[in-house]
Amino acid sequence: MNIFDVFGDRIRGAIKGLGLAIADADLTRISVEPPRDPSHGDLSTNAAMVLSKPLGLKPRELADKIVAALSGDADVTSIEIAGPGFINLRLSTSFWLGFLGAALKLGADYGRTGFGKGKKVNVEYVSANPTGPMHVGHCRGAVVGDALARLLAKAGFDVTKEYYINDAGGQIEVLAQSAFLRYREALGEEITIPEGLYPGDYLKPVGEALKAAYGDKLLSMPEAEWAPIVRKTTVDLMMDMIRSDLALLDVRHDVFFSEKTLHDRVGDKASMIDEMVAEFRGRDLVYDGRLPPPKGQLPEDWEDREQVLFRASAYGDDIDRPLMKSDGSYTYFAGDVAYMRDKYLRGFKEMIFILGADHGGYVKRLQAVGNAISGGTIDVVVRLCQLVKLFRDGEPVKMSKRSGDFVTLADVVEEVGRDAVRFMMLMRKNDAPLDFDFAKVMEQSKDNPVFYVQYAHARCHSIFRQAGEQAPEIDLKIVANSPLEPLTDSSELALVRKLAEFPRIIDAAADAHEPHRVAFYLYELASDFHTHWNLGKEQVHLRIVNPVDPVLTKARLALVQAVSNTLASGLDVLGVSAPNEMR
Repeated sequence: MNIFDVFGDRIRGAIKGLGLAIADADLTRISVEPPRDPSHGDLSTNAAMVLSKPLGLKPRELADKIVAALSGDADVTSIEIAGPGFINLRLSTSFWLGFLGAALKLGADYGRTGFGKGKKVNVEYVSANPTGPMHVGHCRGAVVGDALARLLAKAGFDVTKEYYINDAGGQIEVLAQSAFLRYREALGEEITIPEGLYPGDYLKPVGEALKAAYGDKLLSMPEAEWAPIVRKTTVDLMMDMIRSDLALLDVRHDVFFSEKTLHDRVGDKASMIDEMVAEFRGRDLVYDGRLPPPKGQLPEDWEDREQVLFRASAYGDDIDRPLMKSDGSYTYFAGDVAYMRDKYLRGFKEMIFILGADHGGYVKRLQAVGNAISGGTIDVVVRLCQLVKLFRDGEPVKMSKRSGDFVTLADVVEEVGRDAVRFMMLMRKNDAPLDFDFAKVMEQSKDNPVFYVQYAHARCHSIFRQAGEQAPEIDLKIVANSPLEPLTDSSELALVRKLAEFPRIIDAAADAHEPHRVAFYLYELASDFHTHWNLGKEQVHLRIVNPVDPVLTKARLALVQAVSNTLASGLDVLGVSAPNEMR
C-alpha cells in the first residue's frame, strides 16, 4: 500500500473534477511526497506548480481550487498552501491507524509492490575474468548488482541475474599456460613463473587436479592437444572457486553465460557472432569502411584499412566500432554485440550492466548496441561502481591482483562477516568512492550503520520476549490483529508515518536503480525506532510493555511488529540478515 500513490490518484481525480481544460496537461508530473520539514504536514504535492501553465492559471489560484476540491476528503484534516503554490496535507489519525492495520496484514510482504508490472529485466554483474579468486575490487559490483536484482524483484519486475564468463581471448591462453606450469610442478618439477603469467598459489590446486585426472600424459602431448584440456579444466575450476567466493556474500546468479559459445562453430553451423553479422548486414547495421585515425599520437598498431564496422555512431556512440581484427578474428566488441542480441532474443525488455569505474567508455557503446538491436524498444542501463579503498585503523591496505599478493573477497568476509560487507558497500551511491575500514565496521555504535539497523530489529524481538515475561496473558502470535486505536501519542504516529514511506522508497529506488536508498531509509527508520524506545525510559507512560494496560500494550506491540517486518523486509532487499538477538 503506497499511500503517496493513493493520494496522487485522489489529487488527479480532484483536478479532473474541476471542469478545467486538462487535455494538454500532463497529470503524471504530479508528485506526492513527504514534506522535507515534518512540521509542514504529512504529504506535499506540486500539482498546482506543474499544472498552472498548461491550465492557464497562476499556481496559487490553481492551488485554491485543488484545496477546495480536496476539502471533503474524510482522511484529510487540514490543507495549507505554502510558498508559490505547494499544497501540504495533514491526514487523520484514523487514516494512519488504518494504514498500519493494512501493513500488518501484509506481514513479510509489506513493501512488495507491482511497480515493475512483470517487465523482464536482465541484471549482469561481477562477470570477472576467470583468472583467479574474487578480490575486494569485485566486491562492490557484486553487492550492488545483487541488491539491485533483489530490489527490482521486490518492486514487481521479472528479474534474471546473469554472469558473463570471459572464457575466450588472450587472458585465457595466459591462464592455461600458468596452470600448465602448476601441473608440471605437481608432477615434481621445479618451476619458475615468467613475467606475464599468473603467479598466484590459487592455481596449485588446478595443477593437482590435472595430475589426478591425466597423470603425466599431458607432458607428451603437443600444445595444440593439451591446451584445450587445460583451458577447460582451469576455467571450470576457477568458476567453481568464484561461485564459492560469491556464495560467501550470498551472491548467486541464475545464468552463467560463456563468451566462448559466441565464437563456437560446430561443423558447418555458423557461430552466434557470424549470425549477428549476417543479420546486421541485412539491416544495414554493419558495413565495410574505414575509421578516421584516433586523435593525438597514433598508436603503434594502428593501421588505415577497410574494416567491418558497426554503425554505432548512428545510435548515440561517438564512433563506429570495428567487429573484426586484421587477422580475420572477431573483436571483443563483436562478442558484446552478439551477446546483447542473444539477450534481446531471450525477451529482455531492460538490460542492466554493473561495471567497474574503469569501464566508463562502455556506456555509450552498450546503449548504442541496445538501440540498434531493438530499434529503441529496450532500455539499456549501465551503472558504474567506484573503487573501494581498504583501511585498517585508518591505514591503507594494499592489494595487487597481478602479483598474487592481494586481499581476497573471502579475506574480507572472514574478518568482518557477510552482513557488514554487504551493508557498508551500499551506504554510498555506486558512483561515489567508498572507504572501508575493518575496525569501524565492527564497532557497536550508531556510527556503524549495519549494527545500528540490525540492533533495531533485535530490539523489536527483545521487546516481544519482555512482553512474554511481563504480560504472559498476551498471545504474541496474534498481536498484529490487535485494535490500534490506543496509539495516540505523537511519537507513535510519527513512527507510523515513517513506516508508510517504505513502499515509496522501494519504487523510487527501483526506478532509479539505486539500492543504497533502501540502506539509507533503514538507518533512518532504525534511528526513529531507537528514539521512540528511549522515550519510554524517560516517560513511564510511553513504555511499550505496560502489564496493567494489556489493550494499550497489544497495540504498541503491533506497532513494534510492523517495525520489525519493515526492517526485515528492507534488510532482505540488501541481502543482510535480520537477527532476533545480538550479543
